[in-house]
Amino acid sequence: MEFELEDPLTSFQDHQSDTVPILFTSESDHMPSQNFLISLKTSDSLASFRREAISYMSQFARNLDPFVPYLAVNYMDRFNSKQEIPQGKPWVLRLLVVSCLSLAAKMKNTPLSLSDYMREEDCIFDAQAINKMELLILDALDWRMRSITPFPFLQFFLSLSKFQDPTLIQALKRRASELIIHALNEIKLLEYKPSIIAASALLSASHELFTLQFTSFKASILTCEYINKENLMKCFNMLQGMVAMVGYDSSLDYTVSSTSSALSLLDCHCTKWECDNSTVGPEKIDIKRRKLNGVCYQISQIQHS
Repeated sequence: MEFELEDPLTSFQDHQSDTVPILFTSESDHMPSQNFLISLKTSDSLASFRREAISYMSQFARNLDPFVPYLAVNYMDRFNSKQEIPQGKPWVLRLLVVSCLSLAAKMKNTPLSLSDYMREEDCIFDAQAINKMELLILDALDWRMRSITPFPFLQFFLSLSKFQDPTLIQALKRRASELIIHALNEIKLLEYKPSIIAASALLSASHELFTLQFTSFKASILTCEYINKENLMKCFNMLQGMVAMVGYDSSLDYTVSSTSSALSLLDCHCTKWECDNSTVGPEKIDIKRRKLNGVCYQISQIQHS
């Protein structure tokens, strides 16, 4: 069954009153660790690794539903927060990105030809190498692949509002989704829970599209018992600053599920990663351990020429 980011719990749409508390209590389990966030802020190399990974991912997301690379980045962040990635080996970045994309595509039941990734520039990955890396990611994530992202919270917060016009509601939801995907590369937003990001994106969309209703919409969201009001306003102000600085323009005819806009949504001022000459073949993969604490060792066993 295809995984819908707006419905990470299979019963969410049918039993919203029961599952909404579960979403709020479980969302932290699908976030990167605090230690990883601290490292991102203090380590230029780690932050650069993430930017380059997203940039590389965007190159292969042109024909994909943008939710696929978004989910892939969530997998990558969670994996990196648990495992130390060998530095100075660009082929490791590319193998990780391809494997996360492959897993996300499988979850979304989206056709993805691995042959598109097996030979790019001077990097060559075979199917076995990708499958091995997928297993390492699955182990590190404890096979918890139905990630809770900001998207399932959008409809919930909209339900708290006094908006009645379906067209207006859809416009807010669409613009908020645009902002969430656009801001994927922003490291500072990673410290906020998905629900906070969702509420902030809706407030930002309301402030932009329907200014007169902004105050009442903000008040309705602040009534939510699960929301930390201080964090919400910090996140909202941060998102507003990003919109003003970068210019995340809205397009009223844009559909978030469109397969043609993933590159523009994800390629957030990243530089291109230059890959060194490397070859990964089945004879050069030596994975001896499957334990979580052995992942870094296992990655290092993927030799390159």
